[in-house]
Amino acid sequence: MRTTSNIGIINALIRITLGFTIFAWSTSKLINHPWRNSYLVMAMLGGMKIGEGILRYCPLTALFNKRQEMLVYNFDKEKAAEQEIPLNYQ
Repeated sequence: MRTTSNIGIINALIRITLGFTIFAWSTSKLINHPWRNSYLVMAMLGGMKIGEGILRYCPLTALFNKRQEMLVYNFDKEKAAEQEIPLNYQ
């Protein structure tokens, strides 16, 4: 069975705590100022952090890790290509 979580337990708990904090703050502000869309956006961001903490999966972390793997793979591929074919122009 392959796990799809890419953040740890402590990180997940921090995300849940901060997500609920942001969500509660933004919804309380949204009650007083319903015409401001910025509070709605903040509520959605807080909800995203809550979801990331519960699922223990962050799409941005996954994207960053995938990019790092691609950079290492390309670097190793270029290094191997340099070692295989020496260029001697004489």
